[in-house]
Amino acid sequence: MPKATHSPEVGEAESLLKVDLEHKNAELEEAQTFVTNVIESVSDILIVCDARGLVQQVNSAFQNALGRSVGDVVGRNIADVIDATDSAKLVPLLKPRGTTDVVDGELRFVTEGGSTDLFAINSSPRHDHRGRFIGVVLTGRPIGELRRAYEALHKAHHELQRAQRQLVEQEKMASMGRLVAGVAHELNNPISFVYGNIHTLTRYRAAIAAYLDAIHDRGRASDLAALKKSLRIDDILEDFGPLIDGTMEGAVRISEIVKNLRRLSFSKLGEVERVNIERLINTAALWAVRTKQVRIDLQMELEPELWISGNEGQLHQVIVNLVENAIDAMRSTEQPRLVVSAARGGNEILFRISDNGPGIDKDHINHIFEPFFTTKRVGEGTGLGMWISYGIVREHGGELVAANEPEGGATFSFALPAV
Repeated sequence: MPKATHSPEVGEAESLLKVDLEHKNAELEEAQTFVTNVIESVSDILIVCDARGLVQQVNSAFQNALGRSVGDVVGRNIADVIDATDSAKLVPLLKPRGTTDVVDGELRFVTEGGSTDLFAINSSPRHDHRGRFIGVVLTGRPIGELRRAYEALHKAHHELQRAQRQLVEQEKMASMGRLVAGVAHELNNPISFVYGNIHTLTRYRAAIAAYLDAIHDRGRASDLAALKKSLRIDDILEDFGPLIDGTMEGAVRISEIVKNLRRLSFSKLGEVERVNIERLINTAALWAVRTKQVRIDLQMELEPELWISGNEGQLHQVIVNLVENAIDAMRSTEQPRLVVSAARGGNEILFRISDNGPGIDKDHINHIFEPFFTTKRVGEGTGLGMWISYGIVREHGGELVAANEPEGGATFSFALPAV
């Protein structure tokens, strides 16, 4: 038979096919290398098993954890490297299931020195191109590592809570300091008035005692008349009434302030009582303004006989915080004006605290009630006053809202259910 010969076209096609195969082999080797590198770089242990549970591949993390080589494990049943007491836990991890069904479990592995600590295991199913179950991929990490991470997270969370509690307590102490300062300013006038009257009454007592002594010594009438005139006994007797009335008025005012302080300081957390809005706002707003020692035009627009149910001490703190915040915002305002109002609207009482300051920056208005947010200089505020006030209003069934007024200034408002 004649020897077969190939045409040039056939030879060229074979060369192209060979080159194409070489490219595909190179791509396949590159892909295999990439997959191997990825598997080896995973810090969790990784075990690939077939449908019968035979180990097909493990990564370096698994070898290091168990102190075994690839040859010791590959080809063996996964049950051979699992602690015997965990055999029942292994069964659900190897069962056939859908492509998205991942099963969690816990296993201990066998090493030459005994069993390892528990590993948290995730079992993901493997399927071929026809969708048939062909095995699982087991990944896991020591639970001890997870526990340490959880404990570290728990400790950090605990420290954060402790720091938050400390800051809240500091804000409460600061509020108490402002309250005490307000009480001191409020008590100063009546106490000074009572003190001055008592000092005058002491002088009057000495003059009356001298005149009575002269009478008891049976002095001459002309001498007694002269003494009475020099001692101004008639003026003293005439002045007694106004002095006593003024002293009583000052004592009553002091008594009212002390009652207010006792009512605010001794109301228990969560205690609900009938609160007179007019009395609440008058006390809180006036004390806050006097504490700041600034001159502002304070306007009170309060409807009479407004009552709500709530904790008066907490609501006092809200009004004080809002008033002080408004005063601070008007530092650079030439003629600061603060309007505090309360009016009935249906079944609610609407509270409004409005100022004529520069208003709230548009970048800040959405963060006003966030904890630790403050626009004040370092050392002037904790950033908790508005947050605490917001929480108190929420607990009383309302919502504290901040807004800028079209004509300028800011308004903080909230509504609470009326009694």
